[in-house]
Parts: sequence; structure tokens; C-alpha cells
Amino acid sequence: MTLLCVCPQMANLVTSLCCVVLAAVVVAYAQRRSQLVARNQYERIGSDVTMQCGFLDNDASVSWKVNGTDVKDHHRLEGPRLILSGVALGHSGLYSCFQNPHGERRDTIYLHIGLIPREPTVTCRSNTYPKGFYCSWHQVHPTYIPTTFEVDVQHNQRSLEVQKDPDHKNRCRVRFPEVFSSFPYTVNVTAVNALGKASNTISFEESSIVKPDPPERVTATPIRFNARRLEVSWQSPATWPDIDNFPLKYFLRYRPLIKEQWQHVELSDSTSHIITDAYAGKEYIIQVAAKDTEIGTWSDWSVAVHATPWIEEQITSTTEVDIPTETKTSPIPSSNAPQKAERPVGRAARLLTFFSPLLLGMLLLCMCGAQRSCSH
Repeated sequence: MTLLCVCPQMANLVTSLCCVVLAAVVVAYAQRRSQLVARNQYERIGSDVTMQCGFLDNDASVSWKVNGTDVKDHHRLEGPRLILSGVALGHSGLYSCFQNPHGERRDTIYLHIGLIPREPTVTCRSNTYPKGFYCSWHQVHPTYIPTTFEVDVQHNQRSLEVQKDPDHKNRCRVRFPEVFSSFPYTVNVTAVNALGKASNTISFEESSIVKPDPPERVTATPIRFNARRLEVSWQSPATWPDIDNFPLKYFLRYRPLIKEQWQHVELSDSTSHIITDAYAGKEYIIQVAAKDTEIGTWSDWSVAVHATPWIEEQITSTTEVDIPTETKTSPIPSSNAPQKAERPVGRAARLLTFFSPLLLGMLLLCMCGAQRSCSH
């Protein structure tokens, strides 16, 4: 009976000892891991920073290194603590502490120096009306440390779904819950980092944020035999989803490069226009903007195109003959061109010319003598 009573007590004792040993192992592992893995510490520019070397006692003696070298900036040591005064961005880095006298590393801290975020600048715009709109934001002043943004959109006392833009870090998209709504939209953007947060809220009417993208594929071509005309054409922006039910009007501006003043033409829903008052022979720069016919604001200007009105080509007459200049060398005739015979020159030619009458007289006498012989 006694053995039966003692055995359960021994079993409890063994279990307790096992738990103690296991806890010690876990603590030792955690401490060892903390020595190997750097932990992050965020501090504000200009503040005094204290870094604690692990779990060492206040009377522990330690030495510190930053990015592998001894800490040289103005600092002081208080037991296991390193104190930096008036930190700047240059104090950011990887700090490690080592326990004396053996130099065993006890802790590693990645110090990040930055600023609390300020109110972000927020703008919203609908370039896909009536499908939806997007909001974008940015920090006017950098924080130098990772900063995230929280976005909340309210309409008619209910929260709307916000979709982060995959192509733009600081942009989100929201679908219009209804069209032609008289209730305003409220957008709140909060900037958050390890040092604090700041938010900004804007409100707007649906109609005030409608702004199409600029027209696309703008071309300008001269018109043949018209020295003062240019034909301009373009296409509506591809992002505008319903051009039939929500048509756009256009604004054309143009000027010659030699002048600074623009000329303007506002058009209804036409996507082409003929400029009739261009300066002949002058290069022009041309741009187009777009706007919903009823609400919103004008888009930005399209990419500029350049064109020059038609210039009459000067035709050279084919009857004109070039007079060759006199040279001392004889021209080399073409092998295919027919050649003229040259007149004989020299003494033989002059003798033949001199004796030709005499030879002709002798020939006549011979002919007369021959006739008399035949008659006898």
C-alpha cells in the first residue's frame, strides 16, 4: 500500500521536473534566437534613442557595433544600454551588442530613423464615367520608414468597397453605386507607420470629378493643292466606356512654331476638323482635349503632333538644254550614241581641192576625142 501511495507522488515530481527543464530549454532557445535574428526599432529624427542589449542585468558590461564597426557617433553606455542623442538619418543601421569579457553576441537591433506621417494629399477623378472613379494620394514630406495607407469611402451613410489598384501603389478604385446621385462622396485616407498616423478627408459631388483622359491617335495631314489647310483627326479615349450614351465634346488648339499664341476651336462630338487659316509653308503644333458634354472638366491635352500645310512642288521643264562649258579636252561619246563623220584635213585634202578643175577639163577633152574617132 505504501508503494502505491509513493509512486503517484514520484510521477508528479518527475512531470514537474520535465516541465521545468522544457521551459528552460524554450527560454534558452528564444534568447539564442533573439541574438541571431535582428529586431526592428523605430525612432523619430532628433530624438534620444535607447537600445537595450537583450535581457542582460543592469550591471552587465557590453560593447556595441553598428554595421560591423565600433559605434563612433556621440553616445553613452549605461550597463547593457546604448544611448544615442539627437539621432539623424545617418544613425539608421544594424546594431549588435556583445557581452564582455568573452565578446559573445547577445542581441541584434535594426534601428530605423524616420518621421511621423503628415496628412496625405488626396485627389479623386472619374475617367471611366459612369462606371466608377479612382482616388490617389501621396505624402508631401517623406517619412523615410515604411508607411501604409488606409482608405475609407462613404456614400449615403454606407461604406463602399475599395479596390487597390494593381498598377499604382497609392491608388484605389471605387464603383459608382448609382448614377446622377445627389448625395456627396466622402473619402478618408490615413497614413500609418511605426511612429504614428495622420489622416485627411475630402468630400465631393459626383459631377465635379468627371474628367476624361486625353483623345488618342491624333493625326494632322496637309490637304493637296491647299496651301493653308490641315486636316486633323483623333479618337475618343479608350477608357471612356460609353461614348454613345455619354458623348464627349472636344477642344482643338493649334499654332505655328514661330508664334506663342494659340488658336482655339470648340467642337461638338466630331472627331475631325479642317484648319483653314494656317500660314503657308509653316510648321504647326496641334493638340486636342475632351470633356463630357454636360458635366465635369476638360481633360489634359493630348500628345502634340506637328504638320506643315501642302507646299507646291517646283516642276523643272524637260525642254531646257544645258550649254556645256568650253574645255580643252574632247568629250567622250556614249557607246550607244550615233557618231558623225569628221571632215578630212591635211595636205592631201588641200591638193585635191586645188587640182580638181584641171582634172575635170582633161576628162572632158578625153570624152570629145573619143566621139570624133567613132564618127570616122
